[in-house]
Amino acid sequence: MRARHGLWLMADGMWKMAPPLIIAISHLPLAMTPFAMGCRQAPPGKPQARNLLIVTIDTLRADHVGAYGYARSQASFVDEVARSGVAFERAYAAAPITLPSHATLMTGRYPPGHGSRDNGMHVSKTVPTIATELKAHGFRTAAFVAAFPLDHQFGLDRGFDVYSDRLPRGPDGKPSNERPAAKVVDEALAWLTASPEPRASSPDRFFLWVHVFEPHAPYGDASDRRPVLDRYDQEIGVANRELMRLLGAIDTRETLVIVAADHGEAFGEHGEFSHSIFIYDTTLRVPLAMRGPGVPTRPAGTIADPVTLADVAPTAMRLLGLTMPDADGIDLSPALAGAALPRRELYAESFAPLMEFGWAPLRAIRSGSWKFIAAPKPELFDVEKDASEQTNVVGSQPTVARDLDGRANRYSPPRLPATSVIDASGRERLRALGYAMGSRHDNEPGAVDPKDRRDVAARIAQATSGELSGPALRTALEEILAVDAANGQAHLRLGYVLLQSGDCPRAEHEFTAAINGGLPTADAHLGLATCLGRRNDLAGAERTLNEARRREPDNPVVTANLGILQAARGSLPEAIKTLQAALDADPDLHEARFNLALAYGKAGRRAEAASTARDLLARLPATAPQRTEVERLLKAVQ
Repeated sequence: MRARHGLWLMADGMWKMAPPLIIAISHLPLAMTPFAMGCRQAPPGKPQARNLLIVTIDTLRADHVGAYGYARSQASFVDEVARSGVAFERAYAAAPITLPSHATLMTGRYPPGHGSRDNGMHVSKTVPTIATELKAHGFRTAAFVAAFPLDHQFGLDRGFDVYSDRLPRGPDGKPSNERPAAKVVDEALAWLTASPEPRASSPDRFFLWVHVFEPHAPYGDASDRRPVLDRYDQEIGVANRELMRLLGAIDTRETLVIVAADHGEAFGEHGEFSHSIFIYDTTLRVPLAMRGPGVPTRPAGTIADPVTLADVAPTAMRLLGLTMPDADGIDLSPALAGAALPRRELYAESFAPLMEFGWAPLRAIRSGSWKFIAAPKPELFDVEKDASEQTNVVGSQPTVARDLDGRANRYSPPRLPATSVIDASGRERLRALGYAMGSRHDNEPGAVDPKDRRDVAARIAQATSGELSGPALRTALEEILAVDAANGQAHLRLGYVLLQSGDCPRAEHEFTAAINGGLPTADAHLGLATCLGRRNDLAGAERTLNEARRREPDNPVVTANLGILQAARGSLPEAIKTLQAALDADPDLHEARFNLALAYGKAGRRAEAASTARDLLARLPATAPQRTEVERLLKAVQ
């Protein structure tokens, strides 16, 4: 995992780190679909369930769950919920991406309606969520999430009394980008057992959301040479053991329990690895099960009607005796009672190809037996006869394809509003979890069909998954560039691989190629400034950092690097002012605090140097290896 922050101009000393990581999100305006259906049924009578528990398991394929026929299932939590309730055989995500998919589950709206079209894109502040609605009805509300894509800054924290997304810090004091299921469940259990504050209405009703990140890549220990699917199943088992503890603490006589994955995972199907680019059912199909008051056990098996995660919010609210306003999804209660659901179409999309590589986005309509994928080279599958989506029949069914293409365009055009989304800090934390997060092409649809870059996408997925490191990662990036020489993201990643191996001359070439390729972030500039600083080209480093600041004026890591450069050039008053500005923006920039103490010491301001060093020691973990160097500095200035 990449560290949260990085400074690159220190020739010797501590914290020669990876690219910068601070979040600054601009809010995406709400883009309502024409199908946001304002479903305000008459409120039902007496609520059947008092409480709600939603569990989301990241990256869990339905066909690796026992309730869906998998003989080697380690997902007994899902199996138990399904056994004592119901499971939906054909449940689909609206996007194969963590944040947009969770936003759909929590709002009942497809991505065009809630605004989050890719990781890092903020959920609209005006869209009701399960949490905002239940909070308004007096529920205690809490969420415990396991990974950075669901950080509160992306907007899913609204309506929660508690939104726990604090990730642990490593020995160097840097926050991780995920945390284990055990920690998440421990916090959730502590919240459940805490005495609720007295309330005038519904004093005991609660809504709890628990998210676990296993089995997201990398799967277990990536250096383990066991088959990847064995490690994937083992990760499912790790999450499962913790979730069974949670299930044992829930009174299912009063609590509705819903468990789902946010998306699946590809292991070579359609030439895809990981998730987020393509929208075949490999990554769209998810397990979905529920049990509790109002959910009769179905010993005959699963419910066969196709459903979407957009249905979760209206269904949960109905079973709690409430309604979900303006949802694209529908209440599934009739299916729970044994009735057929109305025939309808389901929508899904991935704008990751456009957001991350400048390729065309993909949008899908599922209607009856047909599934249509809108792309430069459209695809049409009869999923009743061809569930694995192997035979494209668009040529023999032009009328069907034309109609479904028009309907896909009614949900969303193949472009997004021009908007700033996420700064370099957030992009780097998402990259550390396997999301490419490259350049954006907001105002023009991508001309390249992702299918024509299938091999490149597969290599990129391997390069970003954490399954590759060292020489293997370098080789993968070089292979990507051999067939896609203009891939700025690959140039950027290769630059940092070379930088970490000490090959600054080649790294400079890659960073320059990334900059010339139009990457809109400061990442490549920071890498290039590192190399220039290491060969003592301070003037070149200064020019590069000033360009980085023009691109991202509020990025505190850029500011801190400029402060270090000013100190190296002997401009100590200016360096102190700049480093303090970086710390004002982010007090947890430990590297900046260390260099501020150094600058105070060199300026003869020994008391301030000692105070800053003591402050840093108080912030660093007891096991941090940098403590020795800070203590040495403190001793020198006291």
